[in-house]
Amino acid sequence: MTIKRREFLATCGLATLATQIPTLTAQGKPSLNTIRKPPRLQPGDTVGLIAPAGIVDPKDIEAAQKSISQLGLKVKLGKHILDRYGYLAGKDSDRAQDVNLMFSDRTIKAIIPMRGGWGCNRILPLLDYSLIRSHPKIIIGYSDITTLLLAINARSQMVTFHGPVATSTWNQFTVDYFKRILFNAEAVTMQNLNPSEVRLEVIAPGKARGKLVGGNLSVLSAMVGSPYLPSWNKSILFVEEVGEDVYRIDRMLTQLKTAGILNQITGFIFGQCTKCSLGDEPSFTLMQVLQQHILPLGIPAWYGSMIGHIKDKFTLPIGVEVEIDAELGTIRMLEVAVSPFGEVKSQKSNNFGF
Repeated sequence: MTIKRREFLATCGLATLATQIPTLTAQGKPSLNTIRKPPRLQPGDTVGLIAPAGIVDPKDIEAAQKSISQLGLKVKLGKHILDRYGYLAGKDSDRAQDVNLMFSDRTIKAIIPMRGGWGCNRILPLLDYSLIRSHPKIIIGYSDITTLLLAINARSQMVTFHGPVATSTWNQFTVDYFKRILFNAEAVTMQNLNPSEVRLEVIAPGKARGKLVGGNLSVLSAMVGSPYLPSWNKSILFVEEVGEDVYRIDRMLTQLKTAGILNQITGFIFGQCTKCSLGDEPSFTLMQVLQQHILPLGIPAWYGSMIGHIKDKFTLPIGVEVEIDAELGTIRMLEVAVSPFGEVKSQKSNNFGF
């Protein structure tokens, strides 16, 4: 009886372990078809601040350190965070080095860029995507950081996060979603706090499920045709924009359409178009442009989610399955976005963290 019991327990143990082991290729390497979820944040963890795009003001670093310390986190600065190279925060090689070093540094549990601007697209060929995949950790941001989020999701097959940068307004709304998703490992339902402040406009009613993918519209459009975009098949596309005339929104959505992206998605969300104007020439309204491009797709869609260049921000997990309801304006996560078990260990410890 004792031997049989031991055999039974051993079999159960192997079965449990098998659910934690990633699918392997013929060469014995983890399959890139397996999406990796970074470990959740815990109080006392260290966050790495980097400047992969525009120039950073030293005063902003002090303010960012204060905001992040109030979350119960420590801060480590990237080596080149205060570099200047034209309108960029350092040379391409140096900005890319800071990204790679933050992922390889085992003391760093999350990476938060200081700001967007422009420049992330220039460093994509210099990033070590195998290194990033083998050291999964939270990376979050918006605007030009869209480039890093989509490229890392596509090339490293890792969940990334569209949300605040270090210089964002870390108010109660933003912090609440940040903590629930990244600290508590909750699968949350995201909904506008006060519908009277941000008007929800339904483009097409209904519900849809799919992998959440998106970011800043102009940045995303500039990546079309590159090898750094994830699959759009059966995805929920979210976009946001700032300071663009409506005809430019039309041009960018047309680009996504002619590239074959829009006809692959199952749902569409336009967050906020902050400071977007009609321009000087005769124009369509933004809603007319959205209806022209999205209504023929026959998918649920709406405008007016807490996404973009605004104070109150959702933390959106890129690569996670969600369900949207266009009439309610909700984004419901169907799975958690981070590993609730803490740090990913090496295979020798039998805690694979996949």
